[in-house]
Amino acid sequence: MEDFKPAPGLETALHARLQKRLKNSTLRRLTTAPTGSIDFSSNDFLSLSTSPLLRETFLSELAAHPTFPLGSGGSRLLDGNSPYALALESTIATFHRAPAALLFNSGFDANAGVFACVPQPGDVIVHDALIHASVHDGMRLSRASKTLPFAHNDVDDLERILTSLLASHPGLASGQTNGFIALESVYSMDGDIAPLAAITTLTSTLFPHRNAHIILDEAHGTGVLGPQGRGLVCALGLENRIFARLHTFGKALAAGGAAVLCSPLVREYLVNYARPLIYTTFMPFPSLAGVRAAYGLLESGATKPLVKHLTALTAYMHALLLGLLGRYKQYPNLARTLSVAADPPPSPIFSLQTEHPRSLAAWCQEGGFVVRAVVPPTVPTRRVRVCLHAGNSREEVEALVASIEEWVKGRLEGESGRAKL
Repeated sequence: MEDFKPAPGLETALHARLQKRLKNSTLRRLTTAPTGSIDFSSNDFLSLSTSPLLRETFLSELAAHPTFPLGSGGSRLLDGNSPYALALESTIATFHRAPAALLFNSGFDANAGVFACVPQPGDVIVHDALIHASVHDGMRLSRASKTLPFAHNDVDDLERILTSLLASHPGLASGQTNGFIALESVYSMDGDIAPLAAITTLTSTLFPHRNAHIILDEAHGTGVLGPQGRGLVCALGLENRIFARLHTFGKALAAGGAAVLCSPLVREYLVNYARPLIYTTFMPFPSLAGVRAAYGLLESGATKPLVKHLTALTAYMHALLLGLLGRYKQYPNLARTLSVAADPPPSPIFSLQTEHPRSLAAWCQEGGFVVRAVVPPTVPTRRVRVCLHAGNSREEVEALVASIEEWVKGRLEGESGRAKL
């Protein structure tokens, strides 16, 4: 039987678009890590995906409910809800010191759902320039009158934009309409943290009617930041200053799904208007049990030693990288070959800036280290993203940095030799 093919015109158009990406070195492909390679790429920050303790806790949770159904049965508003799901939401809300929680199938669904339905006509959304794609998708469907970016983590630029909006939107200044500010606690490609305390102070000053609402994506902070992994908001004691928080379970918690933390009113509104929640089959019991097992480890303090090791490992790798750069500072092309931030990252994510990210990533991968090149349009600048994990050792970090140094040395000496010719 002949394979089905799109119409010739569509096939030509799709092929042309893919070829354009191939030419620009932006073509995406599905890949798998070679067996035996060392993970310096995934978001499994606490290495819980391979944790015997989490596996045991998860299996115990399943065993405690021996008649659980394998599927949820439908949308949560029809047949997919359960007392277990409601109890899990209560547990999550209590742990993060929030009034209420609402589960979603993924962080993408949660962001897209919240931003698509919560802003009302006449409202405005101001977002960090590096906000996640899921927020952009939600904003595109939103009824907000305007969406504007501010320079990444730049409080002064945010103040400039908000001041301008207050001057040009009488409803915003009088409290008749609302402003929403979209942030992430940890930005996944740079590893830096939002200046949340400064932004909450700014909004309190500019908006006496309290109609500026911060929505914070805690996806990369869950399990890693704050007391027992509660996130940035709890670390700063700002639980009563944030309109909504998003916590995802597929990264440090080695599970799946997400929860939006908010007021009971906002929760009820999302149940009625968030389309990614309403029109999809809900997570099955095994997925919910995985989330419950992970939160059990957070609650018990079992992850505290993991976070401590990860923090020390992050500082150690940063020191090794600075030492590497110091050994090659005489080369004029060093900054284009490799550069890192002067201060240690506040998260386990390193952004190794380089004009040759695919070359560096391929070199490290050949050495048995899983790292990824990330290039525009996904990010504004070319880099290799390195993510550390609680399961990594100091020896593994040393080996990775040694591999990077071999590549840097070869690149700089090769360019220096060509310049002499």
